[in-house]
Amino acid sequence: MSELEIPSAAASVAGLTQIQRVTDTFVAPSKTFEDIKRGNRSWWMPLIIAALASYMLFGAITQKIGMTQALENQIRMNPKAQEKLSELTPDQRAMQAKIATISTQVIFLASPIFSVIAAAIASLVLLGTINFIFGGKAKFSAVMAVWFYAWLPAVIKVLLGVIVIYAGEAPESFNIKNFAPTNAGAFLDPVETNKALYVLATSLDAVTLWMLVLLSIGIATVAGVKRSSGYIAVFGWWAVITLVGVGWAAIMG
Repeated sequence: MSELEIPSAAASVAGLTQIQRVTDTFVAPSKTFEDIKRGNRSWWMPLIIAALASYMLFGAITQKIGMTQALENQIRMNPKAQEKLSELTPDQRAMQAKIATISTQVIFLASPIFSVIAAAIASLVLLGTINFIFGGKAKFSAVMAVWFYAWLPAVIKVLLGVIVIYAGEAPESFNIKNFAPTNAGAFLDPVETNKALYVLATSLDAVTLWMLVLLSIGIATVAGVKRSSGYIAVFGWWAVITLVGVGWAAIMG
């Protein structure tokens, strides 16, 4: 057999479909990330899945809670916001409520656009971290693909939130910022609990930690470095962001 007739190892390995990559993210994540490393970096499927889940949550909130009620709850859970609002005239309060409602609706409806922007920024940060600090050889497109697949468990949290809403959650107790019972903060009173403690309890979210583990494995795989490097890079940034959030909550009281 001539040299041209010998198939290469790369050619002999068929790439996964996006549906297979989505499935493997939950049952065999290494297969998904190895496939991305081989050059199969499309991520429109997880983006569509995430968008559909977001729209389902938006529909549930609109139908069962009411966007106005959800935003009023946020003000009630924040004494300082209540204090500032009380200083406004009725017309000013009505205008602020209208702007907040429209802004929240736009965020939900434009969630795919915001997701891509957030993914691009996060991917640039992680690319620089894994390549320049840990000597990786990742490509931006690979890290961005890893981001979208690693973030798929968020869909489970959203669906759980939808179930909780339709199961009969009281509209006046709904927290749009923490809509699913996947962290300790969901079981604490955001008004009575110390703000820093509440932020920390909310940050220790089971689904978020799952996504961070997947992200760590993924960027380590596409960068060709040890998994420990991926864990340090991802959880290091998560720790910084969490500590900043806790510190800010402590300062703002």
